[in-house]
Amino acid sequence: MKFIIKQTLIAFDQFFNALLGGWADETLSSRAWRKYPRLARVIDTIFWFDPNHCFESYISETKRMQIAPEMRS
Repeated sequence: MKFIIKQTLIAFDQFFNALLGGWADETLSSRAWRKYPRLARVIDTIFWFDPNHCFESYISETKRMQIAPEMRS
């Protein structure tokens, strides 16, 4: 159940990012780290329990961790 909830939250995050003009397969946190340092600080503050949330999201995206393991290069 935890897996399903996490995947659903990531899907909503990616959807919201796409609505704001970002890439469909990228989270808002990753995009904030890449392009908007102030927004990244705000997001990191919201996720106070997850230090460096935006940076870790960016690293996860570059490693393609959001897709099925057999699809990763």
